Amino acid sequence: MLATAQQAQQAAGSKPAQIDRNGVLILIRSTLLALDQANKTGNYTVLRDLGAPAFQVNTAARLAEIFAKQRSDNLDLSGVAAIDPQLSLLPQIEPNGLMHMSGFFPSVPSQVNFDLAFAPVNGQWRLFGLSVALGQAAPVAPAPQPLVAPPPAASPAAAPVARKTPTTPERKTVRPTPPKH
Repeated sequence: MLATAQQAQQAAGSKPAQIDRNGVLILIRSTLLALDQANKTGNYTVLRDLGAPAFQVNTAARLAEIFAKQRSDNLDLSGVAAIDPQLSLLPQIEPNGLMHMSGFFPSVPSQVNFDLAFAPVNGQWRLFGLSVALGQAAPVAPAPQPLVAPPPAASPAAAPVARKTPTTPERKTVRPTPPKH
């Protein structure tokens, strides 16, 4: 008998989060736009202050260090305001009480991948951890490579064609999380 995704989550101790689509969109967009504004201004105070107390152990200066590469690359996340995210992990409550979700914004030329965790604080979900990475928007065909000439004795129709295998792009991932005690 095959287990459903929901049964697999429950077996692992996770359970679906009771949150509607609009609530999910607000959490995802507000988090990524706060990161975008922090990267553009170099001021991570608001991003820090929006987080749960466990996230706030990261100082604004520490968050600036964590996101320095994205800032220097001029990563623009503003498109998340207009594009609907595609969730690869529906919001679920982990055994530790955190709500976890993952997905991507299918933008061009690069999609924005995200992994977010939120902690319940006074009846609200507040940022606990985030990971943001750029990826390819769609599979990319490899660049044409020259054909390898067949050996003189082989017929051209029977000769194998050698091509280079495409490489996977490097992921830029960061996850500010509080230090473990």
